[in-house]
Amino acid sequence: MFDSPLSASAYEVLGVAPTVDHDELRRAYRLRMRQTHPDTGGDAAVFIQVQYAWELVGTPEGRAAYDRGHGFAAQSEWSGWRPPAARTDTRPRARSYGHPGGWRRERYLLLIREWAGHGVEVPDPYDPALVRQAPRELRRLLADALAEETTARTVADLGMGFTVWHDVAVGTDPEDKLDHVVLSPSGLYGVMSEDFGGVVGFRRGEITGPSLGHRAPVTTLLARMRSLSRAAKARFGGAIIVLPDDDLALAVTPLGSIRGVPVVVVRRSALAMVLRQGVPGARAIGGNELFDVRTRLQQTVRFV
Repeated sequence: MFDSPLSASAYEVLGVAPTVDHDELRRAYRLRMRQTHPDTGGDAAVFIQVQYAWELVGTPEGRAAYDRGHGFAAQSEWSGWRPPAARTDTRPRARSYGHPGGWRRERYLLLIREWAGHGVEVPDPYDPALVRQAPRELRRLLADALAEETTARTVADLGMGFTVWHDVAVGTDPEDKLDHVVLSPSGLYGVMSEDFGGVVGFRRGEITGPSLGHRAPVTTLLARMRSLSRAAKARFGGAIIVLPDDDLALAVTPLGSIRGVPVVVVRRSALAMVLRQGVPGARAIGGNELFDVRTRLQQTVRFV
C-alpha cells in the first residue's frame, strides 16, 4: 500500500495537500475516519487505508520519513523502484530465461524522458517526485515491471525443479507477450503479473475494477497462452494472474475452468504456495514428459 507507482499517496487518502500543517492534517484524518467508518456506511477497505495513512504521517518523525521516501521532501531517499541489485547468495535457483520486467522498464525509461521534454535532463527517472507527476500510463508501465520482477524473484526461490521463461513473445507486437511461462512438476502455467492500482472484483470469469478500463486480463492471458501452446505443441495446465496483496480480498481466487484451462487469481504472497501445490484442476507433469515439454519450449520461445 502506497509503495506502488499507481498508489494514491497518504495525503491523497486523507484528502489534504502535502503542505498542510499538523493540526489540519489531524482534522482531515478525523473527518475521513467518520466518513469511511463501516458503521456509518463507509467502505471498510478505505477505512483501513485511512488508518494506515495516519500511521505513516501522523507524527512529525513519521511524516518526515514518508516525505523523503515518497517524493514530498526536497531530497528523496526511496530507491525501491530501481532495478533490483544482482543476487549475491549461492542457493540453488530455478532455471530462468529472459529478462523479467525488462521490456516495460525500457518503455518506461524512453517515455518518461519524452514526457519530460526534449533537451530536459532527467538525472533520476525513478525519483518519486518525478514518477508521482507522470501520466498514469507511464506509472503503469513501471508498476507492471516491478510486478514482473517480484514474480521472478518468487519463482527463482522455488529451486531447480522449476523452469521459467520471462517476457515471452507471442506475436509481432511486443505488448502481446506472456509475462512468465513456468514449468514445474505441478504443471505448465502461463502467468501474468499485474498492478491495477486498486482493489479488483470478478464477474463472469473476468477481473473487474474501476482502474481496468476496457482491459480483460483473463481473456488476454488465455489468448497469449493459446498462441504459444500451438507453436510449442505444449499444453498449459493452468493460468495464474498475480496481483498485489492489498488488491485482493482472498489469497487465492479460483475462477474455474475457462475454455478448458483452470484460472486462478492470487496474491503475490500466495504465489509460491500455488506453484508448489498446483492450480486446482491443473494436469501435473512428470517423468520424461517434463523434459520433453521443456525441450519444446526451449526450441520455440522467443523474447520481446
